[in-house]
Amino acid sequence: MKPASFDYVVPRTVAEAVEALGDTGRKAQVLAGGQSLILEMHLHRIRPERVVDINRIPELDRMCVEGGELRVGALVRHAAFEAADAVPGPLGALLSRAVVNIAHPPIRSRGTMAGSFAYAHPASEWCAIGVALDATVEVTGPAGAREIAADGYFLGPNRTARRPEELITAVRLPLLGERTGVGFIEHRRTHFCFAQVAVAAVLTVHDGVVGDARIGLVNSADHPVRARAAERTLIGAEFGPPPTRRRLPDDHPFARAGRVAAQEDAAPVAEPYADAAYKRQAVAVLVGRTLREAAADLRARLAAREGDHR
Repeated sequence: MKPASFDYVVPRTVAEAVEALGDTGRKAQVLAGGQSLILEMHLHRIRPERVVDINRIPELDRMCVEGGELRVGALVRHAAFEAADAVPGPLGALLSRAVVNIAHPPIRSRGTMAGSFAYAHPASEWCAIGVALDATVEVTGPAGAREIAADGYFLGPNRTARRPEELITAVRLPLLGERTGVGFIEHRRTHFCFAQVAVAAVLTVHDGVVGDARIGLVNSADHPVRARAAERTLIGAEFGPPPTRRRLPDDHPFARAGRVAAQEDAAPVAEPYADAAYKRQAVAVLVGRTLREAAADLRARLAAREGDHR
């Protein structure tokens, strides 16, 4: 099947891209990596009158740390995050653990984080991390530049608060402190399938108790979810020694958080091979496991710091 005919525009600046998008409104689509867009056009699920290729705008292909945040330009590819030291501190570890779950190397070499935010698929790893970390989406349109908090950005499957004539120019993520541990675990039917469920977890500990917790749920509703109810159960919990058994005891704070996330935060949509009940069970198990991974990451980080001071 071939896509329907369309105009192809290659702007050289953000202003030119915005002008091209504004000419046709909802009938225009942005091409960055094209990993989702081209397939949708091939299947005739999207029929744009114009495709605006932003790959010749050099200012969008930059990633930097500014004011305690990581700013990821719209053309920064998934593959840029594969090395844990590509981004400072625990945030780099979280992004590197998540990115290897995105498709396979050829896709990661072309697809972009901003493209994931634009497409807003419920199974997107980046979108759930963005919600969990209170990311900021920078967009530019005919009326100028504005910022959208991730918490209010995702409206549903492939629906966002970005206007059709606006271009995502960057995504900003806060850096994470050194007393923070991170974890990311994904469950899917095969290596090349979308996640049936995945979880991102961030734990910050002060004076032996959990001071902050962030949990992002992938494909556990029709939009990325921050598991706030589960997070509340963790605040003030003692950060004790690691569990000795493979399976978490039912009264362990991480196990309780998993049950709360499954029942109160998740609103799973049934899919082939994974009905709603299956997904809730997967959320409960994966939240517990991912928090355990985050705790192990934090212990290793603290041990490494103590070693540096010997």
